[in-house]
Amino acid sequence: MQDDREQNLHRGAPVGVAVTADTSTMSGVDIIRGIMTGSLPAAGISKSLNFWIAEVEEGRVVFAGEPGAESLNPMGAVHGGWPLTLIDSACGCAAMTLLPPGVGYTTLETKGNMTRAIRPNSGVYRCEATILANGRTIITSEARLTGPDGKLHAHGTSTLLVLRP
Repeated sequence: MQDDREQNLHRGAPVGVAVTADTSTMSGVDIIRGIMTGSLPAAGISKSLNFWIAEVEEGRVVFAGEPGAESLNPMGAVHGGWPLTLIDSACGCAAMTLLPPGVGYTTLETKGNMTRAIRPNSGVYRCEATILANGRTIITSEARLTGPDGKLHAHGTSTLLVLRP
């Protein structure tokens, strides 16, 4: 598992380097699959917050991640921004899997609920996002973040605006 995680974390272009591949003719699901397999670079935030795409299908994305010391709040627990970022990212990528070539999205709102503390270096967490409603202009999705023990640690929803050319 460690080798796969390290490989995923270091795939793609370094942070700040523009994607050189032309993705304008690729569907959203193909772009997300490309990021997962390493043929397209991952977003820089995934490296800095130690998470990666683990599964992709139309309308569903699973992220995995392992929070470390870089994500701590002053009380020694993982800051709520870590699970909220996974929820927002997974919900957005789930929406992206439904988009045709040349169409994008942006988050209008993400709401998250933390249900138990996340400790640093406590194992790999899983964030599964699925689509609730797929409209022409608005997509809504939901995500659940579970810990290595299978317990729910956070959940949330996102409302996304479809950006057509």
